[in-house]
Amino acid sequence: MPQRLSIALLLGTAAIFAPHAQSQNPPARRIAVSIDAGKTAPPISPYIYGQFIEHIGPLINRSVWAEMLDDRKFYEEINSKPVAPAGGRGGRGPGRGRPASKWRPIGPDESVAMDRQSPYVGVHTPLIRLAGSEPRGIQQAGLSLRKGKDYTGRVVLAGAPGAKVAVTLVWGAGPADRQVVPITGLGESYSKFPLKFTAGGDSNDGRIEVSGTGQGSFHVGAVSLMPADNIRGFRPDTTGLLKQLRSGMYRWPGGNYLSGHEWRDAIGDPDRRPPRWDPDRGGFQPNDVGTDEFMILMDLLGVDPFISVNSGFGDAWSAAQLVEYANGAATTPMGRLRAANGRPQPYGIKWWGIGNEMYGPWQLGVMPLRQYAIKHNLFAEAMRRVDPSITLLATGATPDEMTIYGIALPVVGKLIPDFGSPGDWDYGLFTNCFNNIDIMSEHFYSYAGQRFDHAGGVKPGAFSRANYMVKVEEPLVEWVRRPANRVRNKVEAYEEYLERIPALKARRIPMAIDEWAYTGAGNTLKGALANAMVLQEMFRHSDIIKMAGHTMGMSSIDYNDTEAALNTTGLFFKLYRDHFGSTPVEVGGSTPPPPPLYPVGADQPKINAGSPTYPVDVVAALSSDGKSLTMAVINATESPQELELSFKGIALGGKGRMWRMTGPGPDAATGLGRNDVRVVETPLTQTPKTVTTAPISIEIYEFSRQ
Repeated sequence: MPQRLSIALLLGTAAIFAPHAQSQNPPARRIAVSIDAGKTAPPISPYIYGQFIEHIGPLINRSVWAEMLDDRKFYEEINSKPVAPAGGRGGRGPGRGRPASKWRPIGPDESVAMDRQSPYVGVHTPLIRLAGSEPRGIQQAGLSLRKGKDYTGRVVLAGAPGAKVAVTLVWGAGPADRQVVPITGLGESYSKFPLKFTAGGDSNDGRIEVSGTGQGSFHVGAVSLMPADNIRGFRPDTTGLLKQLRSGMYRWPGGNYLSGHEWRDAIGDPDRRPPRWDPDRGGFQPNDVGTDEFMILMDLLGVDPFISVNSGFGDAWSAAQLVEYANGAATTPMGRLRAANGRPQPYGIKWWGIGNEMYGPWQLGVMPLRQYAIKHNLFAEAMRRVDPSITLLATGATPDEMTIYGIALPVVGKLIPDFGSPGDWDYGLFTNCFNNIDIMSEHFYSYAGQRFDHAGGVKPGAFSRANYMVKVEEPLVEWVRRPANRVRNKVEAYEEYLERIPALKARRIPMAIDEWAYTGAGNTLKGALANAMVLQEMFRHSDIIKMAGHTMGMSSIDYNDTEAALNTTGLFFKLYRDHFGSTPVEVGGSTPPPPPLYPVGADQPKINAGSPTYPVDVVAALSSDGKSLTMAVINATESPQELELSFKGIALGGKGRMWRMTGPGPDAATGLGRNDVRVVETPLTQTPKTVTTAPISIEIYEFSRQ
């Protein structure tokens, strides 16, 4: 191939992704890009590709956990009444693939009573009153079954000597469209009975029945059903896809859920773990995926764990006990409990976060900064007494975060707090908890098609973010920049703290943006471009930002009960993780990002995010072995852009590769049922002096070193 990447390559891509009319775009614009491989920055941590997961309704329980039954430990009463509206008490709301299912009686409602006197788990257990030869029991429909597929499970039962109980899997309306597992050995004490079925047909509305005939009654303590190909309780399809992303780190269990979560409810025998109401999100959680299951998931995904402890409704003693449960020797009280639960060896978890967004009035257990600083120190000291080697992250908030959600307003009387004022949460933690912080945790959410409007001053009445957000029509390149600007906000705040806090110069406490997302962007090509620009802005500041957690980890896959696929978000994460280098090098150019269009503050930094190669965004990095130089280019315009390349500090060989991610338009997507966005690899026969980037694309180039 000639030194200049041929326009034929671009047109070939257009043919693949027709009907995008690239011929109607304005001509390519020439942009100077200089890359100096002799000027390097600290390596990009693999944790920058990290993910955040949280128990929001059925999110974890349906996406990666293989359990097929809802309410398998009977939080709700069992009757034939209509299902409560989504989000109502007792309901988990709709989930991907199917709505939450409810247990129903087999027979009249009065044949099922909820026994509160001697429940197996939780506050009550269904008691089935038998009626001779007429079956009585409980059933749950809405199961997705596939012909020839095996399913395994268990049922916990106790019953009178005259009770004859069976468990049936049903996949059709005919009398032969079912498999019955008779229960033998039923006694008055609870016992677990294994279940195994093979579906004889396909159904998206299969059913499981636990029923009996004879005399007396029986209790159903718990029921479980999973596809037999589950891996230690997890789905092989979704976890296999997530493993491909090599995300480096997963943060868990929250999120807002964290502040009402009791970790001890989610360890031990899964059938004995009580289902609990989620006071933040509403609905209940079965507590099937707890600390030990999370560590199994980390092993399956090949990533490192990051556990946050509850500093909302929780206490320092409980947090220290969790550290001991995870990291203590089997001779310690909590380590002994962990060993009894099947894990004698300590997990050795390094990364621990204290709380989640404890600055926010939406957070359970929120308190003023002056009190929370005391609480943070209590937590840190208690946790470090158990394991001095752990790395502690504080729950921080720079002034932009304190502005967007109106948190500083009642504290200092204005929307944008001054640095170092009582409305600057990070400053308060840095100055009161410095020795008890290893990394400062930051969060941000950008909102597609909206910007913060603080120019109109303080509006009367209680603060509402919606009252301060205004719709904005902007070119694609600026739409894509919006979340990256929030990264830039954090960097500018950190630079301010370096000037104000002498101790920070002596001991650098880096940042972790361990919860971030572009709300409303969707799993589209333009959303992927915006997310990619967030990553690239983090790469540019690898000296400050050491970890990130995209919200949510499951947003990288499309899934239903029986199928899964990487979507556009997953495709972009995989592209960078597989092909971009690890040691950033300096990128210069002739066209810096434009100055801010809006007043500085809230979601607008002093300097717009991006490289000096406007309108494209360029980063470069050496590979971990130093044998190649990589360059990533985001073209968030609907026109091709021409880049003139110059290299310093490195001698490049003649061969290379280019990976291009694009599609027929900004709203193109890939996932279940769609394949509009793809990554195409092209070999390079020599290092080009000029490249032409495709419209609405991400391109990663790899140049071999001589």
